[in-house]
Amino acid sequence: MTWKDIWTLAEVKNGQLHEVSFELLTWGRSLADDRGAQLCSVILTDHLDDGEIEKLSLYGADKVYLLQDPALAHFLVEPFAKALVHLINTFHPEVFLAAATSTGRTLMPYVAIKVDAGLTADCTGLEIDPKTGNLLQTRPAIGGNIMATIKTPEARPQMATVRPKSIRPQKMAEEKLAQVITVDPPGDLSTDRMRFESFTPDSMGEAAIEEADVIVSGGNGMQNTANFEWLVRLAEQLNATIGVSRAAVEKGWKPYSRQVGLSGKTVAPKLYIACGISGAVQHLAGMQTSESIIAINLDPKAQIFQVANLGIVGDIFEVLPAVVYKLENRGSEASQ
Repeated sequence: MTWKDIWTLAEVKNGQLHEVSFELLTWGRSLADDRGAQLCSVILTDHLDDGEIEKLSLYGADKVYLLQDPALAHFLVEPFAKALVHLINTFHPEVFLAAATSTGRTLMPYVAIKVDAGLTADCTGLEIDPKTGNLLQTRPAIGGNIMATIKTPEARPQMATVRPKSIRPQKMAEEKLAQVITVDPPGDLSTDRMRFESFTPDSMGEAAIEEADVIVSGGNGMQNTANFEWLVRLAEQLNATIGVSRAAVEKGWKPYSRQVGLSGKTVAPKLYIACGISGAVQHLAGMQTSESIIAINLDPKAQIFQVANLGIVGDIFEVLPAVVYKLENRGSEASQ
């Protein structure tokens, strides 16, 4: 049996492809080129417009496997897994990548068991071993204190989930036409063991940190929970989401869902403002792909300044109040 090609799992939400679908194609492109293989994207859905499918071509896919069925209208692990197992057993991909989203984290382990394959979760790096052709899968381990490289030399496909926002999608091509292969579902995909009721976001009305365009992040330099009020006020003015370093989470100042870094979330907003964050390697790895980074820290030698586009050396409790005051009063000052 020949295992070939690099596969990525496209995610569909509300009739549109999620951005992680294009991020995965960027990861997969270099792997496919190194293996001399084709880059393929898999779509599982009840329906998707041709314009959305074409986007996968423009972001680099050579082939698109499309499996549509009413049972795939909402994510349920059993029908999705049944569809994926059918595709894997039919076409035999060498590598299969998904995003480490709630969908990918749930679906890929289930599928890996069904096809007797290995799986590395939450990867931050992927490359092909030039000697063996095996996939080298790098991920944080031991609380983010080390980086482990894992390979599955015998099992196929080699499966991995990749952190969202750990890479930027490559530039969309002006014209490219992928081969679209429509695959019939393997019988009835519906399940009697579960049904979709509704979707309720777990962020309690606060934007998910991975999706934010602007993040105001605080670290050990904020000293206590009360001082985070300055970050909240700044975030309100910038329509931003609050993030924190690992130190702030460990001290109980903010929940883990707000943590940025290897042992937290990887983010890539348009603007990242680091307040009182020294810039440990684990934290930098989780935010250094941000488009613009502003750092405020009292220590001129802080590592955060190595990745910052703008660095402010100063007392956070002098700088923040001045900035917040200017933003909160900019309308009244302009009218005077």
